[in-house]
Amino acid sequence: MPTRILAAEYGADIVYSEEIIDRRLLMCKRVENPTWGTIDYVDTESQSGNIIFRTFPEERDRLVLQLGTGDAARALQCAMLVAKDVSAIDINMGCPLKFSTSSGAGSALLKKPETIRDILTTLRRNLPSDVHVTCKIRLMATVEETVVLARTIEACGVSAFAVHGRYVSQRPRDPAHWDLVKQVVGSVSCPVIANGDVFEYADFEKLRSETGAAGAMCARGAMWNQSIFRKEGLLQPRENLKALLTKCLEWRHPLKNTKYLLREMLIKDKDSGLETEEGRALNKSETLQDVAKLFNLQESLVGAKERQLVAATGLKRPCDATIHDEEQIEEVSRQRSSLRVE
Repeated sequence: MPTRILAAEYGADIVYSEEIIDRRLLMCKRVENPTWGTIDYVDTESQSGNIIFRTFPEERDRLVLQLGTGDAARALQCAMLVAKDVSAIDINMGCPLKFSTSSGAGSALLKKPETIRDILTTLRRNLPSDVHVTCKIRLMATVEETVVLARTIEACGVSAFAVHGRYVSQRPRDPAHWDLVKQVVGSVSCPVIANGDVFEYADFEKLRSETGAAGAMCARGAMWNQSIFRKEGLLQPRENLKALLTKCLEWRHPLKNTKYLLREMLIKDKDSGLETEEGRALNKSETLQDVAKLFNLQESLVGAKERQLVAATGLKRPCDATIHDEEQIEEVSRQRSSLRVE
């Protein structure tokens, strides 16, 4: 969620969740969390009690839930669970990694056009009209096969679909085939989102222009530096890292996930890295307080208390109340917290 918030602030029109496997999401209960003003999808079937997916009402109109599924019935169950909180359900049909394909999801779907049709038509037929249905594919072995698949998807009534301009066998280091994406775009009438090799703001328009796509998507570039969405250009890596970490701290993002995000950014920053003293200290961090101190952002933890108090009391501004009284936060939270679970 912190990366989505920051990307939107920089200018992203649409933001996606990470790929969530259907069976994992179906283990969750939808919980309205007044303490933070969030909607939490909490794993209630294991002992972990982990939050599998978190959002907040203000991002609903731009948020797409990316679902890993190989079954229409499970896909619909998941979609109905989250329909109040997202603007679209996107079926991942391009991920080549085992965690996705082992369940028949991701790129495994590319070999099953009937299953694709079943999933997409089931979603479109049963979801509310204000919840869009989309998907993302990779290139097939030939352009002709990709065009056939694209037309099959279009006939299912999707609002749009994305094309990652690489074959399943290709890795990120291999150049994306924008020329082949262009041929797919020209074969259908519905909007197509082009994806592959967007590393600066100018690449968005370049990709759209060269392919004729309605939109351009960025994945790796946006994970390394969310300011890729700024018209004014990329911020320096350290400035962007601190901006993202501030969001993580203010929303009390899980420590494990926060460290993962920061590691990815440090690896790409030629002036930093995980083998530096800073990188080693990050790996050893045991609390968010440790991470905040490492990057001199302790004040962002005060921002977290402000956010918590505002959500708990309904006050419009943090300055309307004392924000340093932990007991006050906990007491007000208890009074309002009979968490609504669906």
